Amino acid sequence: MVLAILFQQPLQDAWFRIRRRSATAVRSLTFREGDTPLSTWSTFSVGPLQTSALVVEGDGEQAIAPESVRVRVLEGEVVLPEEMASWRAEIEAVEEQAEASGTRVRIWNGPRYAVEGLEISRTALEEHADVVLRLRPTDYFTFLAAQQLDRRLPDGTTPRRRYLDPDRPLEAPAFLQCSFGVNIAVVTADHLLVVSRRSDHVRSGPGLWGSSVNEGLSRHIDSAGRTTPDLYDVARRGMSEELSLERHEYTLTMLAFVLDVERRQWSAHFTAHLTGLTGEALRTRISRGVADRWEHQSIEYVPFRPADVMRYLLRPDRVRRWAPVTPALFHLALVHTHGRSAVERAEAQAVRRMR
Repeated sequence: MVLAILFQQPLQDAWFRIRRRSATAVRSLTFREGDTPLSTWSTFSVGPLQTSALVVEGDGEQAIAPESVRVRVLEGEVVLPEEMASWRAEIEAVEEQAEASGTRVRIWNGPRYAVEGLEISRTALEEHADVVLRLRPTDYFTFLAAQQLDRRLPDGTTPRRRYLDPDRPLEAPAFLQCSFGVNIAVVTADHLLVVSRRSDHVRSGPGLWGSSVNEGLSRHIDSAGRTTPDLYDVARRGMSEELSLERHEYTLTMLAFVLDVERRQWSAHFTAHLTGLTGEALRTRISRGVADRWEHQSIEYVPFRPADVMRYLLRPDRVRRWAPVTPALFHLALVHTHGRSAVERAEAQAVRRMR
């Protein structure tokens, strides 16, 4: 029994490496010259779970320190091309009509930020990430207009076809990237992952299962007093508004920058570990009221172990109901806590069981 306990994990890791190398050898034998090369910019997937989330920076193992991220706000608001400016005018007219008729509450055209660019380099000695996020002012109606990426323009093309190159996913005009937010994987003190389902009444991803906390970057709130927004502070605001958690009740770690290439929405991925609150205590806290309760219709708890989370992600009733960036978020959070080897092994086992 002692030998089994001591050598079980090393033997499992060795067996996993042997199988992976064998699979690589078989693929090399069956490779034919002229086969389509694999892009280094592949979106995140696990077996049948295919997403449009591109992990641009971060692997989960190494955290991105607050001092490694610099945010710069550029002068001048985003300007839509003339042929798309009318789409924004349509949205504004519809909202004014809704308010006048009293059919529903008018959507507030809140001030936002568009992503002008994300520049990534490495420090000279430790080779840690050095990130510069360049933002430009915009608003919510411009975001809604720019989300119509597959709407026909007068010449018959679409914004996606005209302005985006699938082989260069990081190159896009700022007017098509009017969204930046934070997504947080929250783990309770008794090691439960918090999973939320978005409300059917939100405009983005209604009814989809998503991260524990999702918060958009607001020019009105996060740059009060003309200060440059701090992504860690945005994450803390989300923790407070969606789960009623104070900053002293958790540790917060940035893991990655991720781009939803289908919708051109950027995200900073975080993990937050509660230092004292268990799942039941958090449930009680939420029942007493949260500021943004309307954004989520339900919350579930999953044991924060690689095998349990992978089975949960790949459930037949759930595999196609995830918000695009959520599976990558949970994967990175697992890697940060349990290590890459254990997570990849659990993913491979979960996929095999589905066959």
